[in-house]
Amino acid sequence: MPLTPWKILESRHPLPKFRMDTCELPSGKPYKAFVLEFDAWANVVALTKDDKMVLIKQYRHGVREISLELPGGVVDAGEDPLEGARRELMEETGYSAGEMIEVGRIYPNPAIQQNTLYCYLATGVEWAGEQHLDESEEIEVALVPLDEVIELARQGGFKHALNVAVLFEALIHLGRVK
Repeated sequence: MPLTPWKILESRHPLPKFRMDTCELPSGKPYKAFVLEFDAWANVVALTKDDKMVLIKQYRHGVREISLELPGGVVDAGEDPLEGARRELMEETGYSAGEMIEVGRIYPNPAIQQNTLYCYLATGVEWAGEQHLDESEEIEVALVPLDEVIELARQGGFKHALNVAVLFEALIHLGRVK
């Protein structure tokens, strides 16, 4: 079945966990700072032995578009981020990581969020079985040669800003940034 936008049945505006801190500025003046609290998450640049990148396509309701992305997702409470990255790669793509290393940590929006995005590079990934998707996920997997991925990034083929940042971190590690 092709990926399609979701039909909206109802819209409401519940807030994520929202915190207000009353702070004292260096000037001594009080200041109310607002923080949205989100879980940590991890994204994976996953490369097969023949230098193809495992990418995913999925519908993103916020922009109402199909999005080309890196595999990844929320790191469960108490879970090691590396293990969360391995789990998300397997669940979303059916691929298991060979060697996996952390290539960076990014704060998605440090002005108003407290969470961390863990950036991983997995090499020698192999198909290991079926996807294990969450109820709301419909994900297509695409294997794209690394050189084509770099060109896609240059042409704006990745719209998820944090995915672009993770890709950049991995390309630096691979010595592919000129």
